[in-house]
Amino acid sequence: MIMNHHEVKTMAEEKKELTPDAFIAAHEGEVNKRWYPRFHIAPRVGWCNDPNGFAYFNGQYHLFYQHYPYEPKWGPMHWGHVTSSDLVHWQRQPVALFPDHPYDADGCFSGCGIEKDGRLCLLYTGHVDLLKKPGQPDRIETQNLAVSTDGVHFTKDEHNPVITFPEDVPTGEDHHFRDPKVWQHDGLYYAVVGAQTPEETGQVLVFTSEDLEHWQFKHVMAKAEGNQGFMWECPNFAEFDGHEALILSPQGVKPEGRRYLNLHQSVSMLGKMDYKAGIFYHDDFELLDYGFDFYAPQVMQAPDGRCLMIGWLAMWESAMPEQADGWSCQMTVPRELHYRHDKLVTPPAKELTALREKAFSQPETVLTEETSFAEWSQETGELIAEFDLSEAKGLAIHFAAGFDDEVAIRLEKESGNVTLSRKSPSTGRREERFAKLPAGQTKLAVRVYEDRSSLEIFLNDGEVVMSTRFYPKTEERVIVLEPQEGTVRMTEGVFYELGDIFA
Repeated sequence: MIMNHHEVKTMAEEKKELTPDAFIAAHEGEVNKRWYPRFHIAPRVGWCNDPNGFAYFNGQYHLFYQHYPYEPKWGPMHWGHVTSSDLVHWQRQPVALFPDHPYDADGCFSGCGIEKDGRLCLLYTGHVDLLKKPGQPDRIETQNLAVSTDGVHFTKDEHNPVITFPEDVPTGEDHHFRDPKVWQHDGLYYAVVGAQTPEETGQVLVFTSEDLEHWQFKHVMAKAEGNQGFMWECPNFAEFDGHEALILSPQGVKPEGRRYLNLHQSVSMLGKMDYKAGIFYHDDFELLDYGFDFYAPQVMQAPDGRCLMIGWLAMWESAMPEQADGWSCQMTVPRELHYRHDKLVTPPAKELTALREKAFSQPETVLTEETSFAEWSQETGELIAEFDLSEAKGLAIHFAAGFDDEVAIRLEKESGNVTLSRKSPSTGRREERFAKLPAGQTKLAVRVYEDRSSLEIFLNDGEVVMSTRFYPKTEERVIVLEPQEGTVRMTEGVFYELGDIFA
C-alpha cells in the first residue's frame, strides 16, 4: 500500500479520531482480495499474528488474535475476535482488547481465555517499552485479566497486573515474560508463562490461583537444554487421549541438518506434569509442523474432550506480499491433537467436513506418468487421495499456477523422506523443508487444504503436517500427480469445493 505524505498524515489523524472498529469499517473496502483466504481466519484489514484466547463459552468457540488494524504490519497489539457455534462458520466481533492502560500501553500481547462463573476471562500480557540502557531491561511485561459476561465486551480487572515476574527467579537481562495459558486441575487454576533464564535460554514458569485474580508462583516448569532456543514463547499445556504435552514456540533454535530450518519453531514435548512439584518431566522437541509457515499455536479443550489447536500460518521476517493489499497473515484451519504410534499427531478437526460442497471424484486410477484432472483445477478446495506405492519409488504432487509459482511435495518410499519445495516470497529462489514418514511404507493418505495463498498438507491423517504460504499470479490452478520411477495406484481421489467461513 503506497501512500503520499498527505495520506500518511490523514491515517495518523484517523488513529486518534476513530475507534479500531470504526477504522476497520472505513477501510475494509480498500483491501485487495486476490490472496485473501476463503476458509482461514484473517483480519478484515491490517495485520494479525498469534492466535489468542481460544476457548469455548456460552455455546460458542471464541478465537482472538494479535491484531494491528491501522496498517498491514506489526504495531501496538490489539486483540481481534471471531466466534463460531460449529468451529467452521465464523462471525466477526468487535476488537476485544486494545492498549489503553499504563500496564499495556505498548500492546496487549498474547494470552488465553477460560470460562469461570458465567464469564469469559482473558489473561494476557501487558507490554510496555522502556528506553534501553546498559544493564537494564528494555521492557516491562506483566500478566493481566479482562472479563466479559456476554463474550464480546471486556472490562480490564481493577487488580491488574495480576501476575508479575517472581522476585526470587533469575531471568535474562531483557526480562522477557509473556504469553500466559491457563488450565484447571483438581479445582485449582494453573498458568504457564514463557520466560528466559539468566543465560538467555528459554524457560516456562507455572503459577497457581483459586480465582484467576490472585496468583502464586509455583516453580520453573521446564527450561531449555542444549540447542533449545533463547526464549520460549506461547507455552501451552495440552491434554489429549490420556497423554500430556508441553507445546511452545522456541526462538533461536539453530538448524540441525534438515531440522529447524525456519527462523523460529513450534514444538511439542510429550511428558507428565508433577502438580505437587510444579515440574513437567518431558521428552525432546518434536516439530508440530514441518512446513515453512507455522508459529505460536494455541490449544483448547472442546466440550467433547478433544484437544484442538490453531496456529499462525506465517513466519517472522518472511516476505508477506499481501501487505501491499492492505492486510497481512492468517490462521491455520483447526486441528486435533491425538496420540498414535507413540507420538503426537495433528489431523484436521472433524468439523471441517461441513465446509464441503461440490465433489469431483476420480475412479481408481493407475498413474504411469504426470497426470492432472481438469475438475481439480480449482482456486481453492480440499484434496483427499490415497495411494499405493508398491510399484514405484515414490510420488510427487505439484500444486501449480505456472512453473514459477509451483509448490511440490515429494515422498521417497524407501527412506520415508518427505520434501516440500516452493519459490521463496523473499528471494525468488526455490527452497525446501523436510519431514520423515516410516521407511518402506507403501500406503500414503494425503489431505490438502488449498486456499488462495496457502497450502496445508496432512499426510497419513496428521502424522506429518506441512504448511506454507504461496502467492500465485493467477486464479488458475492445477494439481499434478507424478509417479517416481514406476506406477502408482490412486485408490481414492476426490477434490471438494469448499464454502466460505464468513457469511
